[in-house]
Amino acid sequence: MSFQLAPLARLPQLTRWGVLLACSGLLSALFEMAGLPAALLLGPLIAAILVETSGGTVRVPRLPHYGAQAVIGCLVARAITPTIIDTFLKEWPLFLGVVLAVVIACSLLGWVISKWGILPGTTAVWGLSPGAASVMLLMADSFGADARLVAFMQYLRVVLVAFAASLIARLWVNTSGAANIATVWFPTIHWFSFVETLAIALVGGALGYTSRIPAGALLVPMVIGAILHGTDIVSIQLPPWLLAASYAFLGWRIGLGFTRQILSHAVRVLPQTILSILVIILFCGGLAFILVEALGIDPLTAYLATSPGGMDSVAIIAAASSKVDLSFVMTLQTVRFVVVLMIGPYISRFIASRLGHEVTPTAIDRVSTTHYADIDKDDMLVRAKDDEGELD
Repeated sequence: MSFQLAPLARLPQLTRWGVLLACSGLLSALFEMAGLPAALLLGPLIAAILVETSGGTVRVPRLPHYGAQAVIGCLVARAITPTIIDTFLKEWPLFLGVVLAVVIACSLLGWVISKWGILPGTTAVWGLSPGAASVMLLMADSFGADARLVAFMQYLRVVLVAFAASLIARLWVNTSGAANIATVWFPTIHWFSFVETLAIALVGGALGYTSRIPAGALLVPMVIGAILHGTDIVSIQLPPWLLAASYAFLGWRIGLGFTRQILSHAVRVLPQTILSILVIILFCGGLAFILVEALGIDPLTAYLATSPGGMDSVAIIAAASSKVDLSFVMTLQTVRFVVVLMIGPYISRFIASRLGHEVTPTAIDRVSTTHYADIDKDDMLVRAKDDEGELD
């Protein structure tokens, strides 16, 4: 299958942005009416996929992208309390066990898929990693795996996890008797608190970027904000219009990763890829059940906490669900991120090196190398590095 129709390709760049904004607003409104949490993230995400695959290529500038991550970091920081730190210290073996189970399960599933020849070569080993996307993409290329399929699997994982989490959150929370409260987009702002919040986002985001910490634009403001807000030194204020803009930039960034070239290449193995990601989501749901039984945690909180990334989309969905303990969700998500970053590449490399002697090229392998020049590998690595908050 190829994507020959490109109705937006001849439009000027500014017009393409106009189409993207209009589609994002329309889809966000539809998702809002359907009662989906994080509609302001999902609408721009789907709109970006539609625009990109219709030839309307646009690029989200890095500065607002990192700024959006920093704002989400402040959103999470506002929810972190000393109680969750105490819970983690008491139950850290269980937390760590859950995260390790996710990493090992994803690696074993990748091994099975590669062993059975369901996906070409060792692609599944790298593509199913629940994080560390930029490292996995680089290592996949060095092992001769199809880096385009790895990138596609990583972006598709984030989209499917986001939609699954949003749907489950919608179905889990009973809103039949709740009154619809209209959002006040431009409330009265306490300017001193707002300036403090912007300073945390700006300084934390800049430190995260310059320090080269993976997903630093999200994590550094989150840590700084949690400390300052938790000790009552500052009061974090995030007006709805700022959150909506941040959600849109993050949604666009994820959706625009589905380029026409990658989709045209990956459509051959789309059913296998979707099925493998759904297996991971179901496995994480089983781990959430363990957390519910062991700690008596709210089921929706447990499910979001064990979801296999990305961090900022899970944070947005959790923040949009009033009954979810956002601080618990992000504590476990952060532990997952750190553990995957530390040991995930080594586990995947170990499995891939063992598979290297056993996996022989399939018909899909041979086809997948035909148009390799269509996609610049360095560009994919740069995108994956920039999108670590979304993918991890």
